[in-house]
Amino acid sequence: MTSAMTAPPLSRTRVTSARTAVFVVFALAGLVFASWAARIADTKVALGLSAGELGATLFAASVGSVTGLPLAGRVSNRLGAGRTVMIGMAVSLVGLIGTGAVVDAGASRGFVMVGLFLVGLGVGLWDVSMNLEGAAVERELGTSVMPHFHAAFSGGTVLSALVGAGMSAAGVPLSLHFAGAVVVTVVGAAWALPRFLPQGLELEEPGEAVAGGGRERSAWLEPRTLLIGVVVLAAAFTEGTANDWLAVAFVEGHELPTWAGVLAFATFLTFMTVGRLLGTRLLDTHGRVPVLRVSFGLAVVGAALVIFGADWLAFVGAAVWGVGAALGFPVGMSASADDPRRAAARMSVVATIGYVAFIAGPPLLGFLGDRVGVLHALLVVGALAILALSVVTAVREPDGRPAGERPHDPAAGSPVG
Repeated sequence: MTSAMTAPPLSRTRVTSARTAVFVVFALAGLVFASWAARIADTKVALGLSAGELGATLFAASVGSVTGLPLAGRVSNRLGAGRTVMIGMAVSLVGLIGTGAVVDAGASRGFVMVGLFLVGLGVGLWDVSMNLEGAAVERELGTSVMPHFHAAFSGGTVLSALVGAGMSAAGVPLSLHFAGAVVVTVVGAAWALPRFLPQGLELEEPGEAVAGGGRERSAWLEPRTLLIGVVVLAAAFTEGTANDWLAVAFVEGHELPTWAGVLAFATFLTFMTVGRLLGTRLLDTHGRVPVLRVSFGLAVVGAALVIFGADWLAFVGAAVWGVGAALGFPVGMSASADDPRRAAARMSVVATIGYVAFIAGPPLLGFLGDRVGVLHALLVVGALAILALSVVTAVREPDGRPAGERPHDPAAGSPVG
């Protein structure tokens, strides 16, 4: 396998093509995710689930994700990011179609949980491998573009959520809706995956030895990696809570129709996308730490407006929350891949820690929702944001300077704007 440290420079055209391909793959991941997320409220009604039962059902997808995440680094090392993305896509799409079919059939939620487990398992593999490819492209470009890739994810979720709102309002069956999402994903992947960077540029050498002849210690024992994981955990909870519960909170807490809840979810996603598009320049100018401090603060303010504001102010809160949730996850992924030799191992660790939020989040919010209401259960977002603020310095750039102030390494290829 070619080492990322010795690979010859790539042409501008090749890197630009890979960058576009990564955008597409992130957007497709957003499309698949939001296809399901936009129909969560419909699923709750169709199966007659309480908030607690819905939380337990969503837990299956979380378990699937955390099952796939630790495997993703190893699979990517062996097969490459592109093939790992392909495997993750296949598993998640099978799960999505199966979930839609069993909900439409009115089957027990146990069958729904099986489908969601497959969705989560595939997404876990897909998520780490596409972020690994994104980090490799970012190194080739010499600038902070990871938020743009995550903006593509958010853009995919926005379009998919708007489609989902229309499908929900029209009463379209989940299976038909999800089948359309599968077709779009397969077509997009067929174009994008062959354009990924050559296999090996995004990976460390498996079992690479240290200079003294020993083996490098596990990424699970590295303090900085674990602290980055805590930041990503809080960011994932801030984002994931809105993904899973925002529509339900607007429907039940603000007593709005289902389509309005989906519209609030789309508002959150739209402004998260805007935050990611604008955040790249801020990161290159000011650095990761100060930008994330402001971001987590905005997330707290936005969540408070959603919880305590009038209906119109709650929509404003969804927008502010979206901006605040924009950068934590992509910045954490970039920070975990600062050293290309260890990128796969560290990113798997950070993603696994982050996805604990997706394991604990749904049942925790469901438990609290049964007791204080889904809307007030969202107060937990503030507590996790404070935790992130206490350890956010872990994501600081290795040389202490923002990407825009660091000289580009010619060995990594020419910057591509």
